[in-house]
Amino acid sequence: MSVNKKYDVVIIGGAVMGSSTAYFLASNPDFNGSVLVIEKDTSYAKSSTALSSSSIRHQFSNEVNIKISQYGTEFIKSFSDYCAVDGDVPELGFQENGYLYLVGENEKPILTENYNTQVRLGSDMALLTPDDIKARFPWLETQGVAVGCLGLKGEGWFDSFGFMQGFKKKARSLGVEYITDEVVDLVRNGDAIESVKLKSGETIDCGYVLNAAGPRANQICEMAGLGIPVVPRKRCIFVFDCREKVADKMPAIIDPTGIFCRPEGQYFLSTLEPNPDPTVDYDDFDVIHSEFEERIWLPLAERVPAFEAIKVVNSWAGHYAFNTLDHNAILGPHTQVKNFLFANGFSGHGLQQAPAVGRGISEIITYGEYRTLDLSPLGYERIEKQIPFLESLVI
Repeated sequence: MSVNKKYDVVIIGGAVMGSSTAYFLASNPDFNGSVLVIEKDTSYAKSSTALSSSSIRHQFSNEVNIKISQYGTEFIKSFSDYCAVDGDVPELGFQENGYLYLVGENEKPILTENYNTQVRLGSDMALLTPDDIKARFPWLETQGVAVGCLGLKGEGWFDSFGFMQGFKKKARSLGVEYITDEVVDLVRNGDAIESVKLKSGETIDCGYVLNAAGPRANQICEMAGLGIPVVPRKRCIFVFDCREKVADKMPAIIDPTGIFCRPEGQYFLSTLEPNPDPTVDYDDFDVIHSEFEERIWLPLAERVPAFEAIKVVNSWAGHYAFNTLDHNAILGPHTQVKNFLFANGFSGHGLQQAPAVGRGISEIITYGEYRTLDLSPLGYERIEKQIPFLESLVI
């Protein structure tokens, strides 16, 4: 690569969000520009994508988030058609077992309202009483549960790493360039980013810059004299074996305690938001084993008695790119620096939102506006004005 080479679009971060955007740009016949994706660690070993719980749900309260997930499901189901390359057909192993979201009496009105919104928008959901839950899932105890919402279609889990690699491979086949390097500075002239400086010494001139740097997003912003309230928050995931068979088809469960649990092959996967939940160092991936022993195991066994006899067989820690203002994504252009675009702050929802966000950002670049799904409620303006765009029952 020669110094000062120019690209129409430079994407900082090559995991699922950066690669999704690259794919949607390259696959759009109305876009005829050049795209460069810069990724400093092409093993993606510590990326939020690779270390996520790899799930998708429609159970949100805001319409835009529901529609984002609906498109995500549609795309995941047809991923092999969209992202096949030279006969190599990627398979994501989508397990469409649904989410079972359980709440107590205080949250019952909120979950019911969310359910009504989801159904109105076309999601296939069931609102279940404790007796309904027990009838469907006799292996599950309903003590403390006032109501549950079950996704009948479109929710489940899949291969997150294969998802990212499928986007990347297809994007490259369509002419997108990927390089292994690290962005160390952005050259800003007034209301525009003119170039990107790399650790290798290269300088890349650019038309647009997309910040898709995950938990490190604010570091990239600061290089341009900007800032967003996105910090790394650690989430520990535990995989365990169970002595007893639980069910032939078990949904992902969100317990009233906040514990998340789903099958993982022959095992089970579980996590819980830490308390307290501090900002951590970018390189802190140490597993807090006491979280499982002291906060997850007992409530989980009370909900699913078969889980009284379990053994942890694997664990890891990953990072949320956590938006401290409202736990929602920050998307689209900066209000003053118009060629600086955000795809940041997903707070644990980025994997499932990658198709709709990649498509939306590509539309902003190509047409100057959203054309398929209006993502403007998630725009930077609310960050600037400090007006939260909140989800009910966020997890």
